[in-house]
Amino acid sequence: MKHFSIFLLFTVLLALILGSCQRDENFTTDSSSQLTFSTDTLLFDTVFTTLGSATRLMKVYNENADPIRISNISIKGTTAAKFRMNVDGISSESFEDVEIGGNDSLYIFAEVTIDPDQPLTASPFVINDEINFSTNGNDQRVVLEAWGQNAIYVPPSKEAGGISLLTCDLTETVWDDPRPYVIYGVLVIDSCSLVLPAGTEIYVHGGLARGEDEDEQTFFYNDGIMVFLEQGRLVSEGTLEEPVIIQGDRLEESFDDIQGQWAGIRFSEGSRGNVLDHTIIKNSIIGIRADSASNLIMTNSQIFNTSSSGLLGVHAQMRVQNCLFHSNGGNCVQLEYGGAYEFDYCTLASYGVDASALKVSNALCLDLLCSEFRFNPVQATFRNSIIFGSREDEIDLFNRLEDTSSDVFDYSFQNCVVRVKDLPTEESYLDFFDRCDPCINGVPQDSLFFDHPENDYHLDTLSIAEMQAEPLPGLFFDLDGVMRDPVDPDIGCYEYIIQ
Repeated sequence: MKHFSIFLLFTVLLALILGSCQRDENFTTDSSSQLTFSTDTLLFDTVFTTLGSATRLMKVYNENADPIRISNISIKGTTAAKFRMNVDGISSESFEDVEIGGNDSLYIFAEVTIDPDQPLTASPFVINDEINFSTNGNDQRVVLEAWGQNAIYVPPSKEAGGISLLTCDLTETVWDDPRPYVIYGVLVIDSCSLVLPAGTEIYVHGGLARGEDEDEQTFFYNDGIMVFLEQGRLVSEGTLEEPVIIQGDRLEESFDDIQGQWAGIRFSEGSRGNVLDHTIIKNSIIGIRADSASNLIMTNSQIFNTSSSGLLGVHAQMRVQNCLFHSNGGNCVQLEYGGAYEFDYCTLASYGVDASALKVSNALCLDLLCSEFRFNPVQATFRNSIIFGSREDEIDLFNRLEDTSSDVFDYSFQNCVVRVKDLPTEESYLDFFDRCDPCINGVPQDSLFFDHPENDYHLDTLSIAEMQAEPLPGLFFDLDGVMRDPVDPDIGCYEYIIQ
């Protein structure tokens, strides 16, 4: 009887051991066996007005017939926000050897606590982190995004990050809340005038998004953009004391000079009545793009720290006065496919980049060699403006037609400081200095700006731009609100002040 009991105990133990081994062998170790998730982003879109927290739920699926073991689930912990998660009723920031049965799922609860009154360095407008899953040598992730500041979020819902529409039946919408506005994704304005009073602050959260073209080819783009359709327009009413500011949503000091944080502002075909005064646009890919038959009046404004062109006109109409363009990865001002443009008292400063400060073209190239193109006549006038930088030719003119008449390619520079060398020797532009008259063709040794390495484009004490402009009706003050000399004003957006 005693031997039978020992044998029975041995048999039970053996069965347990074999069962355990068999259970381990049943776990799939195939690297192609990955997890799937109920979402790729957990968005905590509660707008916090006081210290608080929000919780979101997701499911993790094992769609394999065999059970799977997740070797590690952890929060990356790249932000100051306190994200936490709960797996099977246990709260932690990291879990080891989490098992999911075959064709089964697992619930994960994630929570974040945010103080919206913390400085942006500790709690930006949009806070990003991620949950990482390591399984059979694969690393997968689910993005965590939380709104961390007391602001007006557009759109104000879980649709954030997609395309949202602002419309008002051909009336106007005024963004006059004292809190900043945060645009999350693509904002399309149609049948509506968006009015920005003095002091309005807009921060655009640009993120990588995936789309498909007509041929179902996948492409990626930055989805932080404001698009004005034909019946949409922008009226920005900044003042010298309270400018309107439109920029990326990262305000930490390390992001001050980072270009390309959001896509920019686009006035689509036919968008008319767009007026910007005392407006600052920065840290985008393109500052403003104005498409065919759109128009823009821009005064006392600045566009800088763009990864591509600052101001792009494509067969558009523009009047630009007292404006500053600098630190642009592409052209400061790029005028393509013709159009009608007037620039007065503007400064286009381009240093350290391969692109010219100004490009003017009457063609829209359809291939790399521009053997196929579309044509529109161009008319561009620059008065009392500086077009200067580190290249030998800071003006790029491109007349695609052999015809050089003013009906095809009409440009002029009057009382301007420019920098050109090879351009006037090209066959199509031998008459450049007939059209640039009077002009000062500067060289690097000339005194011009106070401190361009520090992006200070006020005029230096002995600047060649001083007292070389021609008074223009109605333009009595510079970008800083300084009264211009009524007889001998200075060239560029700033009037020199004798210290």
